[in-house]
Amino acid sequence: MSLVVTVDLVVVAQYACTLLLAYYCVQFGGIFFEWPVARAAVDPALAEAPSGGKTFDLKAHESAGAYGKLDTSVVKCWDPCTLADLGSVPATAPADVVAAVARCRAAQATWANSTFAQRRTLMKIMLRFVVENQATIARVAVRDSGKTLTDAIFGEVLVTCEKLKWLAHSGEAALAPEVRETGSMVWFTKKVHVEYRPLGVIGAIVPWNYPFHNVFNPVSAALMSGNGIVVKVSEYASWSAAGYFGAALRACLAAAGAPEDLVQIVHGYGATGAALVGGGVDKVIFVGSPGVGKKVMEHASKTLTPVVLELGGKDPFVVCDDVDDGDLDRIAQIALRGVFQSMGQNCAGPERFFVGAKAYAGFTKRIKAVADELVVGASNDDATVDCGAVTMGSLSRDRLQALVDDAVAKGAKILSQGKTPPAALEGTSFFPPTVLVDVPMAAKIATEEIFGPIMCVFEATTSDDDAVAKANSCGFGLSSCAFANSSARARRVAARLKAGMSSVNDLEGTTYLSQSLPFGGVGESGFDKFAGPEGLRGLCLTRSVCVDRLGPMRTSIPPPIQYPSKGKGHVFAMGLVELFYGNGLLGKLRGVVKLLKAL
Repeated sequence: MSLVVTVDLVVVAQYACTLLLAYYCVQFGGIFFEWPVARAAVDPALAEAPSGGKTFDLKAHESAGAYGKLDTSVVKCWDPCTLADLGSVPATAPADVVAAVARCRAAQATWANSTFAQRRTLMKIMLRFVVENQATIARVAVRDSGKTLTDAIFGEVLVTCEKLKWLAHSGEAALAPEVRETGSMVWFTKKVHVEYRPLGVIGAIVPWNYPFHNVFNPVSAALMSGNGIVVKVSEYASWSAAGYFGAALRACLAAAGAPEDLVQIVHGYGATGAALVGGGVDKVIFVGSPGVGKKVMEHASKTLTPVVLELGGKDPFVVCDDVDDGDLDRIAQIALRGVFQSMGQNCAGPERFFVGAKAYAGFTKRIKAVADELVVGASNDDATVDCGAVTMGSLSRDRLQALVDDAVAKGAKILSQGKTPPAALEGTSFFPPTVLVDVPMAAKIATEEIFGPIMCVFEATTSDDDAVAKANSCGFGLSSCAFANSSARARRVAARLKAGMSSVNDLEGTTYLSQSLPFGGVGESGFDKFAGPEGLRGLCLTRSVCVDRLGPMRTSIPPPIQYPSKGKGHVFAMGLVELFYGNGLLGKLRGVVKLLKAL
């Protein structure tokens, strides 16, 4: 006789959600349920595209840029999916960038003295705004970047909420003074600690791939740490930042009673970015390509301005050959989400897939079955669309096609290009979601960042050592992940991958969803961190402080080492060394003898 147990997964899910909500109530002081009285109100008209139905002449715009005839006094804006003309935003002149830094510094002088309670209130107001306006935020992000609504909610809204929640709950603890050991020489009369003081004004140069999160992410960290911030947004994301998102930040500041000039947003091209780097900010956060990152670092060196460089990645996704055939459906969906989220335009996202020989056929079969059904289109018009547009038009399309052509010429095969025929996408900002298999390591796509909707499955690996060696052959090192039936095996593989972050049996993006973790890489992916305690503290001056433990007791210079020299200072110093660091009792007694001789 056998006992068959059936489980109602819907009921289980309902119970799980109830328990999760209860956990958040207890753990986070009701952040999601006890909204502050103040709320940020933003004119909804700012979320709408200009009326008139004018189509942007993308071909003429790109031609002007190619021949050096682009009008850099304005930033022209358009919807990558529909090519709707979104108008233009004045470029910020270098002198105006310097003025923006000055306004921000004046406001920060006040905010530096704000309490953590005030900063928490601001984070909660920002969180409330995001949750209550998530549909509008997503629609604006979609219009400016071309991504789908699902990608916008998941990649723009959800991670921003997690960031704000973590800052409100844990930001103060991360920035609280930290007591340290006094050491042998300071003795019991002193106590020492490290404190974190806001640097002043942070300069952030952010890319276009996540127009909402890329602004709110550095802004929230800067404000929670007591700084002001000037953000230079990409010329491909100026419409949303100049309109709805910028207005949202001003409304949040006003609702919290914070200085209105604490956040400044500037627009433009290279001259605007250079003016910000050299315009007197106290630290620069740059997110972009290695080539531009080197220029930022070079320019910052002239004023010795510290920089955080996040320069993208080419993350490895390793699938060991012991994975169960039944688990490949799950892994394939994770892989597809990682590649095609925001059309692959992600700093941290899988670009190189190394699959064990025994799992290779099952993995690629499942990938093809799903990829063949992917639909390309404008998500604001159709929420069932799977993949949106590439933001930079033919600049992206031509580069991506060249990578595909090179890989195919060297032996790779095109396994899938979605449901929409590539010919139907000609002349648009869309690129077919492409799956390449049997990619040789000699292809350019093996080392150059893709930053587009191309899944690159390399030739089957023969062992874990083979997979790790190939994964580590690239100069980038941002994030990584490893999958295996044995968690221990997956952990061993992940531990050997050269990257600043790694996930075991999950997508590498989980490390970014955990905002308590620092974000950053090695090699061509840049250096330093943002997010987590390390990121917050990186926006502060780390000060070492020594104070009296007992008020009446003061440090004085012992007579043997007072000026003028009495000729026994070196003997006294040697006695101190042997007393505190000598080997055994005899060694310490020798130190005492030297001290007595010197007195």
